[in-house]
Amino acid sequence: MKQKIYQIDAFTDKVFSGNPAAVCPLDHWLSDDILQKVAMENNLAETAFYVKHNNQYEIRWFTPTVEVDLCGHATLAAAFVLFNHENYHEKTIQFYSPRSGALTVTKEGELLVLNFPSDQFQPIELSSEIIGCFDMVPTAAFKGKTDYLLVFGSEEEIERAVPVYDTISKLKARGVIITAKGKEVDFVSRFFAPQSGVNEDPVTGSAHTTLTPYWAKQLGKTDLTTIQLSKRKGYLQCKYLNDRVEIGGQGKLYLIGEIYFE
Repeated sequence: MKQKIYQIDAFTDKVFSGNPAAVCPLDHWLSDDILQKVAMENNLAETAFYVKHNNQYEIRWFTPTVEVDLCGHATLAAAFVLFNHENYHEKTIQFYSPRSGALTVTKEGELLVLNFPSDQFQPIELSSEIIGCFDMVPTAAFKGKTDYLLVFGSEEEIERAVPVYDTISKLKARGVIITAKGKEVDFVSRFFAPQSGVNEDPVTGSAHTTLTPYWAKQLGKTDLTTIQLSKRKGYLQCKYLNDRVEIGGQGKLYLIGEIYFE
């Protein structure tokens, strides 16, 4: 059995930057064990699998170690594949996640715009566990559906922050977002998820379901520009729509190949 696989760099306009994701279009669902083994073999932050059902595409995402509830960059990568390589001719793709519900991606020129549910998050105390995650102390902390959000005082602090992976891995969460107001964009961020098999994620679309409502309220605006300050960097355009957020970015094809199953 042969299975087509794509690798797309998401939230970038050039290869070797943004966040790489693998995408496997399936005719039907394979076993969870096989899906997890494929993701582990790919050894990328995320591998997306999708199956067409009527007028929508059911989608699931796996890190090398676990299935996750939501992944922005791999959804963008899956949309890029459909629009550019799998003969999808409409303007909007209707995805459905068993874990996160309805998700859409709309093509606006070169920009692919994700429409995801906004995260619900609450302020929490700066406990010793939270303070111990980095070599500097945040000014505020929040807990969302899957992630912690830590706010720092400057873009320079986000760039210089040194994660303590052992401490972060003990938190009961998918991962930790750190953020600050940007100098040339509205805000900047980084994302760490050792407990999900990804020490630092290059660009995390789903984290912006938390970041966008937070910064929209802090800055008093709904249209926001942002950079995720990993080594590969990612560039996103976000819009706050109350219970939904739009997250826009570009993608670039890196690889088309075939997986061989015995």
